[in-house]
Amino acid sequence: MNMKTYKYPDRTEWESLQQRPELDVTSLFDTVREVLEDVRTNGDEAVYRYGERFDGVRVTNLQVSAEEMNEAESALDEKLKEAIVTAHRNIEIFHASQCFEGKKIETMPGVTCWQKSVAIEKVGLYIPGGTAPLFSTVLMLAVPARIAGCGEIVLCTPPDREGNIHPAILFAAKVAGVNKIFKAGGIQAIAAMTYGTECVPGVYKIFGPGNQYVVAAKQLVGMKDVAIDMPAGPSEVEIIADEAANPAYIAADFLSQAEHGPDSQSLLVTTSEALAEAVEREIESRLPDLPRRELTEQSLSHSRIVILKNDDEMIDFTNQYAPEHLIIQTANYAELSERVRNAGSVFLGPYTPESAGDYASGTNHTLPTKGYAKMYSGVNLDSFIRKITFQEITEDGLKLLGPAIEIMAANEQLDAHRNAVSVRLK
Repeated sequence: MNMKTYKYPDRTEWESLQQRPELDVTSLFDTVREVLEDVRTNGDEAVYRYGERFDGVRVTNLQVSAEEMNEAESALDEKLKEAIVTAHRNIEIFHASQCFEGKKIETMPGVTCWQKSVAIEKVGLYIPGGTAPLFSTVLMLAVPARIAGCGEIVLCTPPDREGNIHPAILFAAKVAGVNKIFKAGGIQAIAAMTYGTECVPGVYKIFGPGNQYVVAAKQLVGMKDVAIDMPAGPSEVEIIADEAANPAYIAADFLSQAEHGPDSQSLLVTTSEALAEAVEREIESRLPDLPRRELTEQSLSHSRIVILKNDDEMIDFTNQYAPEHLIIQTANYAELSERVRNAGSVFLGPYTPESAGDYASGTNHTLPTKGYAKMYSGVNLDSFIRKITFQEITEDGLKLLGPAIEIMAANEQLDAHRNAVSVRLK
């Protein structure tokens, strides 16, 4: 196993220990631009063509039919359906609690300001369907979109070699209330949702994870054509633990992250050398049994164990790294959690694995990676809404406020601005 342990590194070395696997997608921009432009110009015909080239199948119809939806529901295992419904309920309860209530505020007599929350009318959800069909992501994106009141929820996901969508993706979409589902993956799906085609409606904001081509396509269209949820890189977890932690739990969390893909990263930050050694042994003993062993081993080569002196160092290291997922398994986890400033989603105590948030506890799993947790939130209800401000001023209110506006406008040498007030005060 190609994973290193670092004992008591100096703070000057922390930055190098926090290096993530580099995913530079700029080298793909030429290819991506070509596909985007082709879909913009040629619509559905280009989407079919690239589907054949990249997904190895030419579908007969881009849009999923009602018949296919019904077939998916009857084909799916009952226990999986129950699990999806449970997850849906928890995600719905948590995201519904985030609803915004605007209040009218009188900033001075006769001057009233307020905000109104308005849904983004058209949103696009991209769901990867390659090595692992991410039906859980359907719930994470479609549930808050529906609660927000988005009028059109468009979902694109690549078909398999037979031209079908995984039934769990279709069932989750039905449960979550998606309007339209299309069999399109990769760059061509992002292009279709950005520009609209004869079949696929154009949207105002695109959400969802994907491979490096999808990431590059989202970056390019996000510069000028649509909004995107957030910049994305490979997935990551950091675990903070002390001598009280269970090494078997930590190894399980470490490996659950590592199996995401070859560029994933897991970090264990601990004050206990004994725990570090025990975790390493656990990881080595579990690795041979994993079905995605080869992928996981590649990911472990970017992963590391860092032993630090005390809690203060562990918290400082964490806030500097800004992990997408942070698991805290220490005796004083509640106290440490209060000091976390930079993280996407935090999992507290021995019985809260990252998998809970990935699937069914209710929090969202679409989170900022690559240190973006310093300036981005994960997806939440606010991601699907805009807030419009309103104001109303009475005649008496303008008499009170007007002179301040006039003097400010005059000093910025914007006389027409000043006159818009003066003409009313006369």
